[in-house]
Amino acid sequence: MKKSKKSIYWWNKWTAGAVVILLLVLTPIFTILIELFHSPGEHWQHIVTNLLPTYFSNSLILLFGVGIGTFILGVSMAWFVSVYEFPGRKYFEWLLILPLAFPSYMMGYSYVGILEYTGPIQAFLRNNFDIQFKGAIIDIMNMPGAIFILSISLFPYVYVICRASFMRQSSELQEAALLLGSNRWRVFTKIALPMARPAVAGGIALVGMEVLNDYGTVKYFGVDTFTSGIFRAWFSFGDINTAIHLSAILTLIVLLLIWLENFQRGSRNWTTQSASSRPALRIVPKHWSGRWLYTGLSAFVLMISFIMPLSQLFYWVALTWRNVVDSEFGILILRSFSLAIGSAVAIAILSIFLLYATRLSPLRWTRHIARSASMGYAIPGAVIAVGVMIPMMKLDRFISWVTADQVGMILSGTLFIMVIAYIVRFMAVGYNAIDAGFQKTGASVNEVARSLGASPVRTLWKIDLPLIRNSIAAAILLAFVDILKELPLTLILRPFNFNTLATKAFDMATNEMIAESANASLVVVLTGVIPIIILNNVIGGKRS
Repeated sequence: MKKSKKSIYWWNKWTAGAVVILLLVLTPIFTILIELFHSPGEHWQHIVTNLLPTYFSNSLILLFGVGIGTFILGVSMAWFVSVYEFPGRKYFEWLLILPLAFPSYMMGYSYVGILEYTGPIQAFLRNNFDIQFKGAIIDIMNMPGAIFILSISLFPYVYVICRASFMRQSSELQEAALLLGSNRWRVFTKIALPMARPAVAGGIALVGMEVLNDYGTVKYFGVDTFTSGIFRAWFSFGDINTAIHLSAILTLIVLLLIWLENFQRGSRNWTTQSASSRPALRIVPKHWSGRWLYTGLSAFVLMISFIMPLSQLFYWVALTWRNVVDSEFGILILRSFSLAIGSAVAIAILSIFLLYATRLSPLRWTRHIARSASMGYAIPGAVIAVGVMIPMMKLDRFISWVTADQVGMILSGTLFIMVIAYIVRFMAVGYNAIDAGFQKTGASVNEVARSLGASPVRTLWKIDLPLIRNSIAAAILLAFVDILKELPLTLILRPFNFNTLATKAFDMATNEMIAESANASLVVVLTGVIPIIILNNVIGGKRS
């Protein structure tokens, strides 16, 4: 009897639950792989011949262009605030993360308004200098414009990770290089940047995933990518099988991106092994012009990536809020917040379950299960939407057949399927935040409670949850903000006549009501600013 118990010790309700969660998260990928064995839709040949080369080329150009742009902005800003001391540095450390609160498509709307004929720049030039332009000052409704918008809104992914890497680097190597005659530029290019290579690659990989997930920006700017192709196949052509095949290609591109990031890192060690290593002291430029140069560059990047587009939103809101902000707008906010909070809480609960199952299990593979369950963040929202919708539709048909058509579509086309898709997409956000809390508490406290006779559930409820409550709150807040901003997934899965703040802003902007869309956009952006301080504290710690 004891042998039997020991043999099944690893398989308990916690492990079983973790496997179920893993299957839920991997459902979109399984669905797309299975559906690939079916023949493509009737529009597949047309898309392959006329549109697929454009989807490939535009997606690759976007990936390359935004990768270069975010590398330049993210690495340079991270290097400045980590290495140099200049006026305002401690404020720019966290202010430069603020563009993350701005969804790229909302950034695009703002810049179109800034540069158009009736925008503030042209109005100022006309009123003060009688300078006239025909149309927009700069036409950004094209590929270069999309690259610019995505770069200034996504560069904080690279900035945050590289800043943490630069701050952890030892000063000994840099000081030795300076003593041997190297200048600051050579120290940066030959020592600091190679040591930060994993951080740079990880940040650019995250940027690439966001670029492939983007729909609002490329749709508004008229750039055809795989995501816009999935929408066209599903909504314009009504061809689900073609949408599945496009989703499969996009998924392969994402998986290739992840593989390349892991391959370039390999098993090489990019950190110093010196136990006495100390972070490098910040350099104070000798001349005042040098100090203010770094201040000016940081202020310029912050201006174009956050202050200017935010000011445009405030300007539009001041003009239109009386016509837009009413009881229906209040209901829209309540509906969006309720959906996002409910989904975020569900993500936190499942993340806690996964992590606690890992802690209870003596086997290493349960941690791999937990890690795999958080991989949905790498999959574009449109792919997840397609992969979740299809099994739900089939399950609805089965329920309808069993009940002899007494029950309608109770799963697909409801908020339930949206919550499931949000869980799949943003599980990694809650998982990583709560995992950080579990790692700080350690397993010893848990083991002591178990040795005193407490059950796993009681130990979790009475000991672990109180200790990680801050991490749980951070996980819910971060997931809440990401869900509030999510566009492609919500557009595909939302019930009929159901809007969130993100979809309302997108619908109004595409219907040439950009000024009116600013009211919903402003709520999303200001809400997204809230977790910036949390993110800054997590990355930077107490270092000033």
